[in-house]
Amino acid sequence: MKGFYYPRTRSGTSAILPPVPWHYSGELVTMEYRTDVDAVAALLPDGFELADEDPGAVAAIWADWQSCSDSFAEVLDPVRCQYKEMFLVIRCKFAGKHYSRCAFIWVDKDFAVLRGQHQGYPKKLGSIHQTRPVNIGKAGPRLAPGGTFGVTLAAYDRRLAEGVFTITGTADKPGFVNGLPMAHSRWYPAIETDGTDSLSEVVTMSGFDGEMGRCFTGDFDLAYFDSPVEELTSLPVREKIAGYWHEVGVSWKAGTTLARTSLPPV
Repeated sequence: MKGFYYPRTRSGTSAILPPVPWHYSGELVTMEYRTDVDAVAALLPDGFELADEDPGAVAAIWADWQSCSDSFAEVLDPVRCQYKEMFLVIRCKFAGKHYSRCAFIWVDKDFAVLRGQHQGYPKKLGSIHQTRPVNIGKAGPRLAPGGTFGVTLAAYDRRLAEGVFTITGTADKPGFVNGLPMAHSRWYPAIETDGTDSLSEVVTMSGFDGEMGRCFTGDFDLAYFDSPVEELTSLPVREKIAGYWHEVGVSWKAGTTLARTSLPPV
């Protein structure tokens, strides 16, 4: 049976994910701030520690992506390559090394959810929007000082987050919180549903052929809202660091297993 992910068939045509490598090109709005250190610590599973420097730093990131496989067929069928996401990144330490870690993330396409499951991103479905820059007309901001962008996140009919970013100048890079290799947890509950897992791993990964395009910095305002099934309000903005609008291109193929929990034999 063929297929990178389910459903696997004799041809592999129906698989929800194409084979790796996967290529990404996107426009991102990043808002970095400091929150309560205890709130970050509460999001770290066993074996993880707070980062040595700036342990309360958080990056709230909106992204408008196009992604495809090596066939590039998805680019000519845009519904299969275009998606949006919003995610929160914290920093941490595992086995003596520092990593970035995705604490929460929402996407608006099923293939992006399953891709996250493979990589260890805790992706959920949501409604994500961000203002696009324009070069002509009045229906959008310019990529220049004074250009102002709005971002929103909703899920289960509730607004979860909203923000406004205004460009003040150019920047060399979009901050530091999301600037390390990622460390994620992958797990899958055992079918016996007895509290054990049939898969439990800590993995790390980073991309290749990375490119950084235009990058602008500026000020921002960011608000989170209560929901009975979300916890964004546990990471309030205590001190703003900086905001960014930036372009990113990167490819991804594989990660590395850092730890695997010993599971009972079948």
